Amino acid sequence: MKKKILITGGTGRFGNHLKHTITKHKLFFPTKKQFNILNINSMLRYFKKIKPDIVIHLAGFSRPMELHDKEINKSINLNIKGTANITMACSQKNIKLIYFSTHYVYPGINGNYNEEDPLKPFNNYAWSKLGGECSVMLYKNSLILRVCMTERPFVHKKAFTNVKTSFLYQDEVAKILFKLLNKKGIINVGGNAQNIYNFAKKENKNIKKIYQNKNLIKIPFDSSMNVKKLKKILKLNS
Repeated sequence: MKKKILITGGTGRFGNHLKHTITKHKLFFPTKKQFNILNINSMLRYFKKIKPDIVIHLAGFSRPMELHDKEINKSINLNIKGTANITMACSQKNIKLIYFSTHYVYPGINGNYNEEDPLKPFNNYAWSKLGGECSVMLYKNSLILRVCMTERPFVHKKAFTNVKTSFLYQDEVAKILFKLLNKKGIINVGGNAQNIYNFAKKENKNIKKIYQNKNLIKIPFDSSMNVKKLKKILKLNS
């Protein structure tokens, strides 16, 4: 069934992929001026204008992640308050809300995390995304996607061999997204667990190996996710 889908953060990297993804649904990409996530009345006015069936919430403060340590007001306003505002606006109009969270909400130590595992965000960025999750969880007509994705082509010339993750490329996630519109709850969205070097080497044979220093940890050593739930859904939809 064709849906009207409002997408926040349409000017971001992933939002641009969605603009070029073929779908039967009608997509709306409002500007920040048209749809201000810090102003509920602004959002309600836009809802009244286009009457969306679904809101996909991508907008927020993301990278570089280190800025979340220095600019906590921005982090709180955009990722926590902004998401809470969207949740309240959607709940007023009973609009389905799909929220993009991150795999960094998991501890990142043992890997293979499933959707019910305990959470311990790795950094301030992940805490801000978990703050957003908290408000979305209160609203039952919602879906939280804990996503592990990166740009294609892989942007770095070197990749860690001792860091494990569940990367998918952004264009792959864009195609998967429209198969999850009717789902609710929480779904891990990522690929098979592997070290970053092996992931990147598939498309760049010249990528160099590097190792993350245990005394200078920039990203979790193993933030890989269990994606059995996702694979089961995609198999049923194939």
